[in-house]
Amino acid sequence: MLKKGDQLPAFRLQNQHGKWIDSKDLQGNFKLVIYFYPKDDTPGCTAEACSFRDQYSDFEDVGAKVIGISADSIASHKQFAEKHRLTFDLLGDPKNEVRQLFGVPKSFFGLLPGRVTYVFDKKGELLHSFNSQLNAKRHIEEAISALKAH
Repeated sequence: MLKKGDQLPAFRLQNQHGKWIDSKDLQGNFKLVIYFYPKDDTPGCTAEACSFRDQYSDFEDVGAKVIGISADSIASHKQFAEKHRLTFDLLGDPKNEVRQLFGVPKSFFGLLPGRVTYVFDKKGELLHSFNSQLNAKRHIEEAISALKAH
């Protein structure tokens, strides 16, 4: 797992609209909250995504962009985003390559993809990470707190 002070790994993935998002284009323009989650439209993941949506203005107020990443397809992300009126990018990582770049651990004896949130400053330096499979809503609190502290 990435550690405080590590640089944002370079990646390029498609969002729910099929647009390619490149980490190099984000760095220098925004603080970033990148959260990895197990699966679209499951109870914990829906609660987490909707909490990010409901508090999105708090992230905008501190100049941060939120990005969710899972192995789900672009079509699944599109349906999930539309169903829950999500206002941020969901990126498809079907081969879990970016998940591995970030070192996101599996949970529940290696059965589920992990739920980890990373907070980066504008220069792409990792300020904070939070790992909790079961406390999905706390990821939002942790991210906002880290952004306000820097």
